[in-house]
Amino acid sequence: MFQTILFPIDQSREAFETASKAIELAKSHQGRIIMLSVIQPERPEMHDAAVISTLLKTAQSKVEAAGIACDVLEKQGKSAFVICDVADDLNVDVIVMGTRGVNLEEENESTASRVIQLAPCPVLIVP
Repeated sequence: MFQTILFPIDQSREAFETASKAIELAKSHQGRIIMLSVIQPERPEMHDAAVISTLLKTAQSKVEAAGIACDVLEKQGKSAFVICDVADDLNVDVIVMGTRGVNLEEENESTASRVIQLAPCPVLIVP
């Protein structure tokens, strides 16, 4: 049912902790995980390339150590829109993300809230 899992990740501790839920879901459905990092060009202070690279490698290692196939994507744009576009383009079965993170949209609405509104597939929000 959930063969392809999109896991957006940012620099927040919560996002990294959410990896465990994505791994659990992938294991139970013999699925794979696509990790997505979204860089917002208008907010460069939130995106240190070295930090993001380390975060992605660490998270990917955690996923692969659990025996789950994992691809990594890096995109630019407004987080919620990019997440939903990638989910649609790759025909993912579910998006797994945390409720808190460093990315907020222009109207101070959380990225998770916006993804729920726009997603082309189910969204699992991990508190």
